[in-house]
Amino acid sequence: MSTTSDDQAQTQREQALTDKVVASFANTPDDRLREILQAATRHLHAFVREVRLTEQEWEAGIAYLTAVGDITDDKRQEFILLSDTFGVSMQTITMNNQARGNATEATVFGPFFVQDSPEIDNGGDISGAATGMPCYVEGTVRGTDGQPVPGARIEAWEADDDGLYDVQYDDGRVGGRAHLFSDERGEYRFWAVQPTPYPIPYDGPVGQLLAAAERTPMRASHLHFMVTADGKRRLVTHIFVRGDSHLETDSVFGVKDSLVLDFDEQPAGTPTPDGRPVDGPWSRVRFDIVLADDLAG
Repeated sequence: MSTTSDDQAQTQREQALTDKVVASFANTPDDRLREILQAATRHLHAFVREVRLTEQEWEAGIAYLTAVGDITDDKRQEFILLSDTFGVSMQTITMNNQARGNATEATVFGPFFVQDSPEIDNGGDISGAATGMPCYVEGTVRGTDGQPVPGARIEAWEADDDGLYDVQYDDGRVGGRAHLFSDERGEYRFWAVQPTPYPIPYDGPVGQLLAAAERTPMRASHLHFMVTADGKRRLVTHIFVRGDSHLETDSVFGVKDSLVLDFDEQPAGTPTPDGRPVDGPWSRVRFDIVLADDLAG
């Protein structure tokens, strides 16, 4: 059995190593990089010492991160999924999008955004190749002062009713994504498909981790938005379907109460707001967006 003096000596040896590694970054020219490297060292060493990590566990951790890298490609970002499921993505967003007045809350970006999405006119349809019950989305874009924001770029993307994004198919299809611009009154409207719950990709290392922890891979039903406008802070957010059974167990911790909305299902034959003929039932939701000023700009 270790004596008290042996324990104290071991603690001192461990702390001396941490101090030495922290000091090795002292001459890093960039102040911010130096701060990050030294803090990361202190916290990583503290984690290893707190759980008394074994060499076998360290090797398993290295192998796990290697597997996360191996499965990552231009269509699948397993490191984002890993960050999401640990709540790190959401924590970073929470810190960097501090509440300002009545500004719409931000949430996770997710791994399925694609640059250069198709442009549609106000009132157009983002669904493309995505299947699902038609959903009419409308709202306004305003500043925290209540003034309309015309010309705001609104990116929207979502999964189809099979729970898959277009980039998860191998046929090059484009569906469930597009962008449009708010009109002179700050208003916008478009057709999409009714959001449905789906699992994050769980056939890789992140899925193995969730299974080991007996956590669900399911995401609550949602529709993604990214809204940008001159002089305003970029907003990345979702809207969620009220009543979804996965709101409390969303696998990436992205749900916020203010973003849970009523998607009202309309019976077949109900006239649509724009006179579009729809076979069968459809739904509608209103999402009024409030953008904070870009103080950094």
